[in-house]
Formats: sequence, C-alpha cells, structure tokens
Amino acid sequence: MKTLIAAAVTAAALATTALSGTAEAATSKRVVFESQGQRLVGDLYLPDGYKPGDRLPAVIVTGAWMTVKEQMPARYAAELADRGFAALAFDFRGWGQSEGAVRNLESPVEKTRDIVAAAAYLATRPEIDATRIGGLGICASAGYMADAVAGSPNLRSLALVAPWLHDRALVDQVYGGREGVAKLVAVGRDAAERQARTGQAVTLPAASKTDRSAVMFDVPYYTERDRGLIPEWDNRFNLASWEGWLGYDAIAIAPKLGTKPAAIVHSEAAAIPDGAKRFHAALTGPKTQLWLKDVGQLDFYDRDQLVRQAADFVADHFRTTLR
Repeated sequence: MKTLIAAAVTAAALATTALSGTAEAATSKRVVFESQGQRLVGDLYLPDGYKPGDRLPAVIVTGAWMTVKEQMPARYAAELADRGFAALAFDFRGWGQSEGAVRNLESPVEKTRDIVAAAAYLATRPEIDATRIGGLGICASAGYMADAVAGSPNLRSLALVAPWLHDRALVDQVYGGREGVAKLVAVGRDAAERQARTGQAVTLPAASKTDRSAVMFDVPYYTERDRGLIPEWDNRFNLASWEGWLGYDAIAIAPKLGTKPAAIVHSEAAAIPDGAKRFHAALTGPKTQLWLKDVGQLDFYDRDQLVRQAADFVADHFRTTLR
C-alpha cells in the first residue's frame, strides 16, 4: 500500500534565469495571473532561440499531488521548451507562491479550475499561438488536466505521464477497502469542520523518513534533498483533502474528451496501471500510448533518461496534434 500511495504523489525554475536542459538551454520568466479572483504565480519556459514576435505552441504542465511548480512540473516544462514549445508550470491556489487562504488542500475541482484559468491566460500571451495550447498532467494531476482539456475551449490536446487515474473501485484497493476509505473521509470531514470553525488548517507532513504520521512515510523522491525535498515545498498535507480526493473519479472523464486527442506514457511497474488502461480504453478520440518496461512511478519524475524518453513522446504527440 505504501508504494501505491507514494506513487500518487527536480529541477528548480527561477524567474528570468537560464536552466540547464538535456538539449538546448531553456529560459523561464516569472508570470502572474488570476484564478477565482486569486493571484497565481508561474514560470513560463521558452526555447533558448525564441525571438520576440514568434508565436509558439504551448503546453501547461502540472505535477503530482501536494507538489509545487519547482518539482516535476519544472523539469518537464524545461524539457518541452528544449523541444520548441512554450511551457507553463505554476502553483495552484493555496500552494507554493500562489495566493489562497486555505493552504495545502488537494482539491481536484479547484485545481482543475486553476488549469482552465492558466489556459485562458496563456491564450492572451504574445509568445503563444492561442489556437495551439495543450496540457500535460503528471501523476495525480492527470485527472485534473484531462478534466480541464475536456472543458476548456483553449486546450486542444492532452498528454499524461505516469498518470494516477482512479475511480471508487481502485480507491478501495489502495486505501484499505470501504472501511479504510470511510475512516479517511471521516478524518477529512472533521478537519474541514475545524478549519471552517477556527480558520486553521489541520495538516500532517506530506512525507518524512522519521515521522510515521506522514502521508508518505519513508518514500523516495519526496524525502531526498537532491530530488523532491526542496526548499520551495511546504511538505504539508491538509487533512480536509481526503473526501474530495477519494471521491474523485478520473476514469469517468475519458469519454468527455470527445474528439480531442490524448497520449499516455506509463509502465506496468508504476502507479495503478489498470487505471491508465481503463482510461485509455474509454477515450473516444485519437489516442496513443507508450508503455515502458520496469519503470517505477517516482523515476518518471526526475530520472534523466526516463524524463527525456517521456518528453520526446509527449513532444511528438503535441507536434502532431497542435498543428
């Protein structure tokens, strides 16, 4: 169970600084936009050879649950910029540098709204061809990204890397059956009530090597300072997240994409592959997939060879579908 939960959940991007990529260097600039009346902070990555006046195809990149833009979103955004795209990595409301009175809440509904807002913002940027914007969701945000692509006229194409896509049946398998899920939902409801009454969030460590109360105890990437345990990350999980997260049906989103194209990169050794397979089977539009052998979930986040391989496949997909 620990491995599965760990899977649900590195290069840091700094404003207007150059990043070392695996191909050409990409550059990023700090951007600010609004979602639901609150200020979101992101980094827009551009190819090193970008010239003012060029209008590029663009990709919004989102990461695993409880993460911030400087983790796997930054890594994949830089890779896509190396491959000729503009790419946006941003902090959701309540996370990282973005505004939000309620912090560290993993809300599929609210995060989807933020992605839709990010797409609307990108469509106004002078660097972006507003008719060629796609979305890349990594791990837990795969469902949010799919939902945003299905519902936003600004998003034309979808790609998912190591997607965590669950429904109630898979949630029961991962989180201890109906009884285990019910206990977590009760914890979440109590935390939400206390937060509403006191204004204070009830949190636990997101990850720890020593604290067994952490949502991800002794899990690689998140507990390693040269990987995901970075200064920009709060490393907190708001317990009020449980009900929204556990009740989310990401697989049901697949047919809502209609004719919008989708691509999936995954592995049998990564998180809940059955969810990705069922999602892919339910897609009704153009679709493609790449299954890699013996790749663990967390390796998709930052292992050079795997990130490059996934980014190559995703870039090919967007070149084809964002014409």
